[in-house]
Amino acid sequence: MPLDAARYQIVDPLATGPAAVRTAFLNQVAYCRDNAAPITALVCAALAELLDGARGGPVMARIRDWQGPPLADALPLRIAGGLHALHLARAEPGLAPIYDGEQPADAAERVAAALERHEAFLLPWLDGPPQTNEAGRSWAFAAAMLWLVERGCPPDFALFELGSSAGINLMMDRYRFDLGGVVVGPAGAGMRIAPQWRGPPPPACGLRIVSAEGCDVAPVDLADPAQALRLRAYVWPEQTERFARMDAAVAQARETPPAISRERAGDFVSRVLARPPQPGVTRVIAHSVVWQYIPRDERDAITASIEVAGAGASAGAPLAWVMLEANRDTHRHELTVRWWPGGPAPIRLATAHPHGAWVEWDG
Repeated sequence: MPLDAARYQIVDPLATGPAAVRTAFLNQVAYCRDNAAPITALVCAALAELLDGARGGPVMARIRDWQGPPLADALPLRIAGGLHALHLARAEPGLAPIYDGEQPADAAERVAAALERHEAFLLPWLDGPPQTNEAGRSWAFAAAMLWLVERGCPPDFALFELGSSAGINLMMDRYRFDLGGVVVGPAGAGMRIAPQWRGPPPPACGLRIVSAEGCDVAPVDLADPAQALRLRAYVWPEQTERFARMDAAVAQARETPPAISRERAGDFVSRVLARPPQPGVTRVIAHSVVWQYIPRDERDAITASIEVAGAGASAGAPLAWVMLEANRDTHRHELTVRWWPGGPAPIRLATAHPHGAWVEWDG
């Protein structure tokens, strides 16, 4: 299938069945193509082509008969991650022309052969959502904190992150940020985050992260080479700067591991918000590209817990909810903030590239 033939369709993310599976793959082709990821787009196009026919063995059989909502489950990225892992491990030479960017005409045949030869390796990749931990997204947490300080929130922050994966964003106090010319973070940091900035910069305020902890149902230990490889496999191969950030994050985590609990997001939020707030500290519940993977009833419970805690927040001990999530209608990622007692209604501060390459600031 030519990559330029794919068109993004706005559909119910909870739709199921063969038509929903096909749409999920074609949407992923269009999304990757339009976000400078032609290799990943080709892999997804090859998989879409294999939906018709019998090639691909048990892996494709399970994909064709996917029981859940393939869009909400990020089905294309699950199997794309597994195929990329095969390539990174040099376990399937037939995939090399695809990942080397040669755009081979027989990509579907190469992918089918890989699926059939490595079914035992690839089937577990379908069991859970992708782990897309990305340090480049931490710009959003930093910018939102600056914005909150300008509105009177204390500049000391307690960060609580949902879906922390390997905890890369929990280590943001070790990173140096250049946000449209506003610089925060240690001068000697091992990682520098500097997205292309469009529009005015965020407020030039000071901030300090006094604590950071997160949760994940399947946390990744970056000190384990096998788990680190799995996380690298979810990085689109075109995005070499993301691999460099991943390597820097691995080094940081091995020096001082981030604090992550193996816990559902709803249980984590309920637990940390039950603690008495610290005077002079702004509590922040934050997440990036996580909300779509949390079941609807759990999302409702999280929202209720935050709103109840927010109703009891004070100017000296405020609560904020910072979200960098995809808008399914605009196909863009948006940074939104709610905070108590100041402004419980959601406010959009920015739209951004999904991995932090650029930011359009509205705040």
